[in-house]
Amino acid sequence: MTVLPHPSSIDPAGNGVQRIPFNIEAEKALLGALLLENRLLEDIHLQLRDEHFYEPLHGRVFAQIRRLADHNMVANPVTLRPLFETDAAIAELGGPTYLLRLTEDPAVVIAARDCAQQIYDLALLRALVLVGAELVSSATDTSSEVAPMKQIEAAEEALYRVAETGEVSGASVDFAGAARKAVEMAAKAMKSGGHLSGLTTGLTGLNNKIGGLHNSDLLVLAGRPAMGKTALATNIAFATAYRAKQDEREGISASSGAPVAFFSLEMSADQLANRILAEQSQISSENLRMGKITQAEFNDLARAAENLFDLPLYIDDTPALSIAALRTRARRLKRQKKIGLIVIDYLQLLQGTARNAAENRVQEISEITRGLKTLAKELDIPVIALSQLSRQVENREDKRPQLSDLRESGTIEQDADIVLFVFREEYYHEGKKPEDGSEKFQAWLEKADRLRGRAEVIVAKQRHGATGTVPLMFHREFTRFSDPAEGESWASDYGD
Repeated sequence: MTVLPHPSSIDPAGNGVQRIPFNIEAEKALLGALLLENRLLEDIHLQLRDEHFYEPLHGRVFAQIRRLADHNMVANPVTLRPLFETDAAIAELGGPTYLLRLTEDPAVVIAARDCAQQIYDLALLRALVLVGAELVSSATDTSSEVAPMKQIEAAEEALYRVAETGEVSGASVDFAGAARKAVEMAAKAMKSGGHLSGLTTGLTGLNNKIGGLHNSDLLVLAGRPAMGKTALATNIAFATAYRAKQDEREGISASSGAPVAFFSLEMSADQLANRILAEQSQISSENLRMGKITQAEFNDLARAAENLFDLPLYIDDTPALSIAALRTRARRLKRQKKIGLIVIDYLQLLQGTARNAAENRVQEISEITRGLKTLAKELDIPVIALSQLSRQVENREDKRPQLSDLRESGTIEQDADIVLFVFREEYYHEGKKPEDGSEKFQAWLEKADRLRGRAEVIVAKQRHGATGTVPLMFHREFTRFSDPAEGESWASDYGD
């Protein structure tokens, strides 16, 4: 680690020049490696940005490499040369040939990850130095009001920002930018008929209740087994991706759809595709899986598959993913495929990073939920994480889930912006079937007819709106949820 004086950093106490940590050679090595092998960008697991480089020129070179890579263009000394022809800083170093000198040692490719890690770590240390300098300056300035507790709170907040963002500067947004984004969301909601300001779920009732899927939100979709939470998540993922495909074809820029990344830790990619094709071709998923379909049904299946050939839905069915690996893959998909929604099935199958995570499952789940919320904010897209519920639901007379039923950690409820529960009373009623011919059988049968196909999505928590229940229909043979038919009298019972 090279530690040299920073020309603009003076010790507030007057004891000379502070020493700022940085490593110019590591920055050169990383840039050289990236220029030699652009794909290394995908392997950098950090939130490395151009402002993390100590040398501003290196930050600008890194930014141009990422920009070209994001546009699927090759980034090398030749393609970067026109972009730095008039750069004053590079002129002092011999002109654009400086870029060529960065690639003279091919061995830098081997150390790229280590260099990226060190550049990031040193940027954090410089941020800490800045916090410390400001703290010393404010603590020694007695010309203004002496309020040590407020200064301690300010210092704690600054340190928290360093831990969360990796830097002190740039963590805040001026009100004009925030207000502009809020107005854009309101305009989008107005154009959609007053209900949808985010991405569509494909379900009108749910869109009306939560306003769609909003950027940076973590949504937890929970339910007991057989309630249909995977089916609902798949339906939402398909609807969002299909809307993006439709709007792109029609040239609509302000789409309520987006490409989707679906991390399936339980089901394989072909099983998920089977569900989607069954839904779209209106063929029983069970018959489709077992091959019990007619030629006409197969033709419908082939047409559905052809229509969905270019659907922007990307499925990763890697089992036992860690939260760190998931975040790395999500960043890559965001950069390469411009995904606007992430779905994870399901949260409890993710792994934390701690070696002794199995010894403290609650802490591991806490790390995972915090990581998912951080990912949603970092990529500025909604993240839907499916979750199991504890068995205590089964011990109650009323089987409708509650927030206290979220399994293994209260931080799931704490970190989530929206918590949705899937509930089908029909499933529990089927388990109470009395003997045929008994006095209770007729009453059971009548209730079974009333409940057939009915489902509920319970909005148990919504940080930006009201809670409540949304009525849906569940078509079990197609694993598909839909809005109730217009005029269904039972659906009116769920009004706010």
